[in-house]
Amino acid sequence: MPAPATLSVDLNALAHNFHALEALGGVPVHPVVKADAYGLGAVPVARRLMAEGARTFFVARAEGGFSLRRALGPEPVIHVLDGCIGDGAAAMIAAGLSPVLNHGAQLTAWRAAGGGACGLQIDTGMNRLGFRPEDAPEPFEGLGLVISHLACADAPEAAMNRQQRDVFAAAALRYPGAVRSFANSGGVFLGPDFAFDAVRPGISLYGGGPEGRPDDRLRPVATFTAEVLQVRNVPVGESVGYSEGFRAETPRRIAICAAGYADGVLRSSSPWGAVWLGGALRSIVGRVSMDVIAVDVTGTDIAVGERAELFGSRRMLDEAATAAGTIAYELLSAVTPRVPRVYIG
Repeated sequence: MPAPATLSVDLNALAHNFHALEALGGVPVHPVVKADAYGLGAVPVARRLMAEGARTFFVARAEGGFSLRRALGPEPVIHVLDGCIGDGAAAMIAAGLSPVLNHGAQLTAWRAAGGGACGLQIDTGMNRLGFRPEDAPEPFEGLGLVISHLACADAPEAAMNRQQRDVFAAAALRYPGAVRSFANSGGVFLGPDFAFDAVRPGISLYGGGPEGRPDDRLRPVATFTAEVLQVRNVPVGESVGYSEGFRAETPRRIAICAAGYADGVLRSSSPWGAVWLGGALRSIVGRVSMDVIAVDVTGTDIAVGERAELFGSRRMLDEAATAAGTIAYELLSAVTPRVPRVYIG
C-alpha cells in the first residue's frame, strides 16, 4: 500500500549543504548525525556524506555509534557525545568508538577499560556537559579531540558567543595536537575565528537556518507530505475536530490530511500552522488528531489523493517550526517511524 504520509530526504541537497558549510567554515566538516540524523536516517545520511568526503561523525548515544559502525565499517571516526557510561567503555573500545569525556568518572572508567582514542568536552559556560576549565585534566594518551558547545549561536549579537569562544581558545591551549571543534551549525556562520580546526554542524546540514529562519545558502533536505483522505463541506455553525476547536463562521471546505501527532505533527501546529496545498499555504484548523489534520481549502477544487506539504521546499522547515512555536530541530526529530523515509539522489 502507498504510504499516506512520507518524509522524502533529498541527498543531493544534503551534499550541497555539506559543501556550503565546508566553504563557510574553511575547515573540515564533522557532521552531527545524532538522533538518527535528526530523524532523517543516520545510515543513509552518513553514507552520502562519506561519499562527499566526511570521515568524522558525532552521535549522542553509544547505541547510535554501534549502529553507524556496523553500517559504515572501520574507516570513519565516530565520536559519542555522552562519553562512556557505566560498564560501556569496553564495548565502545571493541567497536572503535571514541567517547567525548565529560567528567572525571568517565575519564577513570575509560582508562580502567584500556583507554584509547577519545575526546574531551570543556564546559565554557553552558553548564550542560563537560569539564569546567579549572577542573579539566592534564593531557593524556589517546586524547585527539577537544570540544565545547555554543549556547547562543542562533543569536549572533549575543555577547556570550565571544565569551565562550575566548574561554575555549584558552582552555584548548592545554592540549596541543588535539583537534579543536567549537562551532555548531550557528557557529559556522559566526565567522572564521569560531571555526578552529573542524566544525560540527547538525541542523544546517538538514536545511535549518542558522538563526531559526531560512537561509538562501542552504537547501531544504526533508519534505514531509500527507495525502488528502477526504474533502468535506462544513456548514455555518458546525465545528471541526475534537473539543470544537474550530467553528465555521461561514461555509467552509475542509480537507482531511493523513498526518497527525502519531506521525510527528505537533499539536501546537494549530491554530497558527499551515501546509502547502493546491499551490498556496492553507491554514490548519481545529485540533491536531492522532492520525489526521484538517486544512481549510475553501474556494478551491482540491481533491482526494492530492498531497499537502507540511514542510519542505515550499513550506520551509524553519517557518513551519515557528508557526508551531518551536524550532526546526524538534520538528524534524519529532517525525515518527510510522512515516516512511524515501531517499532521493
